[in-house]
Amino acid sequence: MERQCWWYLLVLSCLFQTLSAHSDFYTSIGHMTDLLYTEKDLVTSLKNYITAEENKLKQVKQWAEKLDVLSAIAMQDPEGFLGNPVNAFKLMKRLNTEWGDLESLVLKDTKDGFISNLTLQRQHFPTDEDQTGAAKALLRLQDTYRLDTNTISTGDLPDPEHQRANGNLKYFEFQLINQRKAQAQEAQKAREEGKEQRKRLTSDASKKKKRFREPVPERKMYEMLCRGEGIKLTPRRQRRLFCRYFDNHGHPKYLLSPVKQEDEWDRPYIVRYHDIISHGEIEKVKELAKPRVTMAAIVHDPLTGKLTTAMYRVSKSAWLTAYEHPMIDQINQRIEDLTGLEMDTAEELQVANYGVGGQYEPHFDFGRKDEPDAFKELGTGNRIATWLFYMSDVAAGGATVFPDVGAAVWPKKGTAVFWYNLFPSGEGDYSTRHAACPVLVGNKWVSNKWIHERGQEFRRPCGLNETA
Repeated sequence: MERQCWWYLLVLSCLFQTLSAHSDFYTSIGHMTDLLYTEKDLVTSLKNYITAEENKLKQVKQWAEKLDVLSAIAMQDPEGFLGNPVNAFKLMKRLNTEWGDLESLVLKDTKDGFISNLTLQRQHFPTDEDQTGAAKALLRLQDTYRLDTNTISTGDLPDPEHQRANGNLKYFEFQLINQRKAQAQEAQKAREEGKEQRKRLTSDASKKKKRFREPVPERKMYEMLCRGEGIKLTPRRQRRLFCRYFDNHGHPKYLLSPVKQEDEWDRPYIVRYHDIISHGEIEKVKELAKPRVTMAAIVHDPLTGKLTTAMYRVSKSAWLTAYEHPMIDQINQRIEDLTGLEMDTAEELQVANYGVGGQYEPHFDFGRKDEPDAFKELGTGNRIATWLFYMSDVAAGGATVFPDVGAAVWPKKGTAVFWYNLFPSGEGDYSTRHAACPVLVGNKWVSNKWIHERGQEFRRPCGLNETA
């Protein structure tokens, strides 16, 4: 039996080393949920195998106990025991027949069902690349959110509802009033640091030229914003941000039922629409997207001007067209009604699901002058604006940040944010460079619409920045 157990382990080891399929599971939490169902099926199969083995061992144990008692009696007086012809016959019968049956029972193979199921499922298991990608994601989360090694190793990630998390990790705050307080404190700290710096400059008579604080590197600013730090919105600028009921200049659909619009940032001008997509619509979009999510996110390559797989974006994405389902057409029409921009020349609705530590490093949505033939294959001009739906709440992390201006927008299910990538002159607004922070806890689903220049010539867009 010991040798047989080792053989089982050897078979399992070989299976885990040989069979694999490239799926990039770590890039999408939604795709990763399939692995849970696979594992659940394997656990059921394994338990059936264990039950069969236990039943077999139970029979062997009963046989051994019966023979142990019989042998103890017989060995007290072997000759006298065999002097009874019935005992002699039973001994012959046991050795000739019953021990053979016992041998067959012991050698009976109960693992076939489990091994067959494991072999079938193994081709859908994560690969070495998935394991490596998930490990890199943990390191990225540790660096971005300054988590200690013990927190990562034990999996005891901060709980956004926990008292300690509310006190120590500002990036867990999703309520507007708490966020405004954090921004005000940061502004006050910056003013105090400025005063101290001016005092040092004044006291140093040998330095006559004015010195400026060195700019914070983009990567550092990106990580600070992800943690809820370094937000550059002074109380004076904050007072100019408002919430309103918005009907886009009396649009017939929203005249009697306007939508809730909130100013998130002033420069660049970023607005959030609340309760703009329903739970049912979100579930339908996810249902349509899940079967076709690609192995990695597809983005615009600034060097070639074409769409390509992004190695710096940890997510999976799918594209949904308006004619696939009436609901997609309704969503596109809603964006057109609220922005006043033509959707016929916009790109398809892109749906993305972020994976373990899922992120999208700082990038521009629009094509720059130094990029050859940006979006030439589309024939619709540059990306004039970006509309981004948040289709899930994220327990921790996952903010959309703008490192150049110190802005941060946190995900909230059912809302959407909107900004212009271009000035009225057609020049790119470089302050719109943005990034998606790593998802620390939760599952982040978003969908976005990239709106292009063509078709907007005679439109009346809402809220367009007037400064270039």
